[in-house]
Amino acid sequence: EKPFTCHECGKGFRVGSALNKHQRVHTGEKPYECGECGKRFRLTSTLSTHRKTHARGKAHVCLICGKSFRLSAYLLTHQATHSTDNPFRCLACGKSFSLRRYLAIHQRTHTGEKPFKCGACGKLFSRRSILVVHQRVHSGEKPYKCPECGKGFMMSSDLLAHRRIHSGEKPYKCSECEKSFRLKLHLRRHQRIHSGERPYVCADCGQSYTDSSGLIKHKKMHVEKEQRASQGGRQGEGRYQCPYCSKSFHTKATLVLHRTTHGGERPYGCSKCGKTFANSGTLWKHQRVHTGERPFGCPHCHKRFNDSSTLRKHRRSHPEEKPYTCPACGECFGAIAALLKHQRFH
Repeated sequence: EKPFTCHECGKGFRVGSALNKHQRVHTGEKPYECGECGKRFRLTSTLSTHRKTHARGKAHVCLICGKSFRLSAYLLTHQATHSTDNPFRCLACGKSFSLRRYLAIHQRTHTGEKPFKCGACGKLFSRRSILVVHQRVHSGEKPYKCPECGKGFMMSSDLLAHRRIHSGEKPYKCSECEKSFRLKLHLRRHQRIHSGERPYVCADCGQSYTDSSGLIKHKKMHVEKEQRASQGGRQGEGRYQCPYCSKSFHTKATLVLHRTTHGGERPYGCSKCGKTFANSGTLWKHQRVHTGERPFGCPHCHKRFNDSSTLRKHRRSHPEEKPYTCPACGECFGAIAALLKHQRFH
């Protein structure tokens, strides 16, 4: 007997969960996202199979689900979550562990505890293994050597990333345009071309960039302008004075940029509606109202938004964004601090 029937194609299923999975074929919904490359899948099993394609060249890979880790300590803690006998359960997020020490290590992610201190600089760490890796910064030790060129690295994951230079391997593929990259961070930077995200904003003029190197280069331009003005003979007091705070500048352009900080000046006008803004970054965001661009997508329901703050508010409506459950009454929370505050009333 198959009481659960798909209204699209008439196919029957024994259980409702199987029908829900099947309906994604018609809706196109792909709720499971790969953390490595951003590719999405209809089923968790397909995601697990896909993850194994990223395992090539990774130092520490879970053979059960294909997830990879930079350090063996992370892998060991993760593998404990696959154990069928996990008697030690975290009350904050519900994860279970086979050994009490694995639970104790995991709980530091909620408490923020960092018991391991570096004797050289005083920096604190949640795990001894991470401290050991950090101490190589002070000692200069580079135990992982490239067999091709002899270059040394502090971490095995850095060596594996370096070896892709010799092999030409580019395991991180963009799901939008199929372009491949050697490093995950290069893929993330590239994906901003498709999303329109420009998170690096100049505090002086509001110009925004997809990566930090673009912002650094731009900031040098402001400094060089001031230096050129000073070297041109206008030493000491600048000839262009701000009417609001009496601060002076060597160039008129720098004064114009400065005046936007007082709030009265709004030199950036929208060509569509005439609305004005203090900096180009705010204007750029406003223009999405006219273009209809919605670069910020919800990973849970595929709704899209024109700014990140609206997306953040929306995501709180999904149960997936509330992983912390009160064991006493079942109420869910988006942050561990909110759960702990709530538990005081019990």
